[in-house]
This record gives sequence, C-alpha cells and structure tokens, in this order.
Amino acid sequence: MKPKWVEVSDKMQANYAYLLTEPAGRNFHADFKPALTPKKMLELGVFGGKYMTDCRDEFPAHWFEKAKLCPERHDPKLNCFQVNASQPLTVWRKKGWIYHEDPRGWFQWYCRYYSGRRCPDDERQIRRWRAIRRHISQLKNNCPPKALDCRPRQRQAILHWGYDSRKI
Repeated sequence: MKPKWVEVSDKMQANYAYLLTEPAGRNFHADFKPALTPKKMLELGVFGGKYMTDCRDEFPAHWFEKAKLCPERHDPKLNCFQVNASQPLTVWRKKGWIYHEDPRGWFQWYCRYYSGRRCPDDERQIRRWRAIRRHISQLKNNCPPKALDCRPRQRQAILHWGYDSRKI
C-alpha cells in the first residue's frame, strides 16, 4: 500500500494531517480484535448520534449511509440500547484519557486506526480497549445470555468500545 496523507479540518481539529500506512481494516496489533467496525458501530447507534456529525469528509462516505446521527444534540434514543452511556468529554479530559491528536477520544482514535493510521498512542488505546473486558465479565456474571434488557447502560458502553454486547 502506498502511504496516503489525510488532512483534517472540522469543529474540533484544524490544520492536522496524518498518514495512512496500513490498508483499511487490516494489520491490527495482535492484541486488538474489535468485533465491530466503525461503520457497524455508527449503524447500531453509538454516542447518541452526535459524535461524528462534523467530520464525515475524513472517513469513507459508506460509513455514514446507515449511521444514526443527530447533528443538533446527543440523543440517547439513537443508541442501540436507547440509553445514555456516555460521560461528557470534559470528564475524559480531566482524567487524561484524551490524546492530543484525537480530541474526540477513543472512537476517533479507532476510526483512524481502522483507516490505517498508526501513531504513538496505539498501545495505550489498545490497553484501554482491553480493559473493557471487566464489563463483559460483569454482564456474563449478572445477566442471562443475550438478555438485552439486562444492564442496557453497560451494554451500550461496551458497544462504544467495539465489542458486540448484543451477543453476550
């Protein structure tokens, strides 16, 4: 694959560019195996539909064909489990979870990683992704298999991290 530059200019980031060095959806770190692609996550309903409304130009148009989005506000009814499972970005910033190149957080990192960008923050983000397994264990220990009405907020949060919580 020939490396390709992506230039970013949206409400949260301007004059930023990154290099795609891997084919989209391939050559992931051995410890990183998300069950859902960014496209599928957007179709299922994540982050109240607000997350990706001003940065469509950065990603493939087909990601947004069936995406559940709401440019005006965060709407939990658009989430797969129709509950709010998000903390405000201010909380993420206070906890130091935001990498300066990805001001929207983990999902922005994942969309860029999936697209083929590799960066110094990859290992940290993959560790954070792996840490969500504790929530999967809680679902398995406290809910019958595939009981989608059991712990919907936790299921939605797990979905935000690329795990398919509908199958747990």
